[in-house]
Amino acid sequence: MHDSPWLRGQYAPVDDELSIAALRVTGALPEGLRGAFLRNGPNPQFPPIGRYHLFDGDGMIHGVTFDGEGGASYANRWVRSAGFEAERAAGRALFGGLSEFAMPPDDIFARVGPVKNTANTHIVSHAGHLLALMEGLGPIEVADDLTTIGPFDFDGRLAGSMTAHPKTDPVTGEMVFFGYSPVAPYLRVHSCDRSGELTWSTVVELPGPVMMHDFVVTESRVVIFDLPAVFDLHALLRGETAIFWDPARGARVGVLDRGAPGSSVRWIDVDPFWVFHFFNAHDEPDGSIAVTGCRAERLNTTFDGSELTDGYRPSVWRWTIGAEATSFGATQLDDAPTDFPRIDERRTGLDNRIGYSGHAARWSGDEVVFDGVTRYDLRTGSSEYRRFGANVTCGETVFAPDPDDPAEGSGWLLNFVHDHDADESMVAVLDAPTLEPVAAVHLPRRVPFGFHGSYVAASAS
Repeated sequence: MHDSPWLRGQYAPVDDELSIAALRVTGALPEGLRGAFLRNGPNPQFPPIGRYHLFDGDGMIHGVTFDGEGGASYANRWVRSAGFEAERAAGRALFGGLSEFAMPPDDIFARVGPVKNTANTHIVSHAGHLLALMEGLGPIEVADDLTTIGPFDFDGRLAGSMTAHPKTDPVTGEMVFFGYSPVAPYLRVHSCDRSGELTWSTVVELPGPVMMHDFVVTESRVVIFDLPAVFDLHALLRGETAIFWDPARGARVGVLDRGAPGSSVRWIDVDPFWVFHFFNAHDEPDGSIAVTGCRAERLNTTFDGSELTDGYRPSVWRWTIGAEATSFGATQLDDAPTDFPRIDERRTGLDNRIGYSGHAARWSGDEVVFDGVTRYDLRTGSSEYRRFGANVTCGETVFAPDPDDPAEGSGWLLNFVHDHDADESMVAVLDAPTLEPVAAVHLPRRVPFGFHGSYVAASAS
């Protein structure tokens, strides 16, 4: 198909859409597991027209639905944006990517715009809507059967893009999110209530455009990480590297009260570092904020094909932001390389103790091979892990809560796993408190490595 390493091995795309009922299950699926495990990721339908980066691929959602009676079904669907449909009609790729941008033909530019909404990074559920997300453009809504409904803009009230990592407050039901842009205003922060109505939008001034992948919220505040992964729109339009690491730009952490105007953000200058993903944050009784995430010394992917050297492997850190954003402290909790952190989302923005992230069998440059899940005690830094096998790859672990037990960490861990010896993919189900295997749902096809996903309980769909 193409010589890019992002299109081979665990990343190789699949070329069809399936719907399969009555999957084979080994072990016993818990009765409390009643809902859908949905995971998004890049799956280009055509060979790229230039250098390809993993972030460029068309979104494809893989979903396994648990019926609560021991059975499960599978479906996968592309997210069919306007750009996707234009390429399908043409029978070839029309849009360039982050590593080598190219304008589409004039008629496609007039109808779709200069870039394609790949909607390939996450899928989340809120207020009865399933939203496929990428951080560069707006959401695309999909139906429960994973077919595409179309662009979603909060009844026309959303200006700009939406992060792929919104945070839903488990107490209020609000979903808080941001959107960054390569043109001013470079950052907006938003919130919608539990009914899905957009209730807060504000501009936060930045000195220039940066790639901003994730953030955290507490019960009362939003924490913004303005880190020096610079986004150069003019370089992008010239077909040059548009996103690059520039530590000389400096780095800041901002604290903004939820619902407040962006002009009231309080900034702290910090030494440059990089975070793709965070576990969580919470308010401490003394007014400080505790944040946990996966920190690297520098941006740990490149867009020009250059090789990464030291400092790119992230590990688990905790940061403490002083009351009124007057100080900033950092503590490394563990030195093992890891990423794709998740928590029991019933504790989003609240004090939590348990986190889960990928166990790395190999991490070389910007390629990582996960073969299991690591569970962290985020207070002590202690950890334990479960590997899925000797020659397997897996992705992000997603927590599915036990509906009958509200205690943090009570539930199951779900992961798409591929056994290379058997050439078989499955969804592995672990007991979250013990990491012991509970069941495996055997899938009718190989599922490529992807990005992020959600468990959507049947009552929430």
